[in-house]
Amino acid sequence: MDEFELIDRIFHRPEDRPPWVEVGIGDDGAVLQPPLGKQTVVVMDTLVNGTHFLNSQPADSVGHRALAVNLSDVVAMGASPRWATLSLTLPELDRDWVNAFATGFFQLADEHHVSLIGGDTTAGPLTVSVTVGGEVEPGRVLRRGGARPGDLIFLTGRIGGAATALSSTQAYSNPVLQKALLYPQPPVALGQVLGSFAHSAIDLSDGLLADLGHVLKASGNRGAQIEADQVPLFEASVALLGASRALELALGGGDDYELCFTAPEDRCREIDAIGSQLEREIFCIGRVTEKGGCRVNGGQVNLKELSPGYQHTWQV
Repeated sequence: MDEFELIDRIFHRPEDRPPWVEVGIGDDGAVLQPPLGKQTVVVMDTLVNGTHFLNSQPADSVGHRALAVNLSDVVAMGASPRWATLSLTLPELDRDWVNAFATGFFQLADEHHVSLIGGDTTAGPLTVSVTVGGEVEPGRVLRRGGARPGDLIFLTGRIGGAATALSSTQAYSNPVLQKALLYPQPPVALGQVLGSFAHSAIDLSDGLLADLGHVLKASGNRGAQIEADQVPLFEASVALLGASRALELALGGGDDYELCFTAPEDRCREIDAIGSQLEREIFCIGRVTEKGGCRVNGGQVNLKELSPGYQHTWQV
């Protein structure tokens, strides 16, 4: 099977093409008709075998995560995802692996009405690159640099489950923790309303303290007070590791793909109502301060020993 047969048999789904995709897979490029009065947000992530996933990981979870990590970025900008492109580099053609990968990708895409409009396939070390485009109303685009002193800090779900799953074989065998790692569920529906009340947002890929630190720096080197007992932990993490270690992994781990956002205190009732409407837990964990860095009140945590968040490095 060559690359064109692979695309046509597995990734080309003309029956699912929405009317706003004028030209999709099968040409030199896609042609889209964006709705009037909307702005477009475009994000892209690359997953490399051995760095972001392992050969032992189920192929459908690789497909799921390749899309999920991009969906969380789009939502963090206050946008709703609409389309995706996929570039897949394969060392060999394993039809079972590719079919399972496509199943995981399309199940998540269909759940959130995201259309695959193009991409590329090449031979080489196993690598997955996904680009996602979303739409947002002008004036509702969220950025990292909007946090204000006095804002409350919110999380859209429990964190630390993925990091716990990676901590031991016993933890990985726990179905709740394993699902948190392999099949993260970013709060996509929140993208439609987040820009109406939040001042800033970021998706949690590299750990709460690292990612919140990006928000504080971009917002004028603000500070933050985090209440340790308000950080939403997985019960399975606490049961396996104890509260202190579970908290450390929640603060310094990663791969959560939840959102951290800041909003004025007077929007708390609205945020609670939206969480209930979307059947999504939203937790208030602290407050933005004028200065002072990020501090964690309570909890037995050595912040100096926490991971600063995953960073790619090169020798030069």
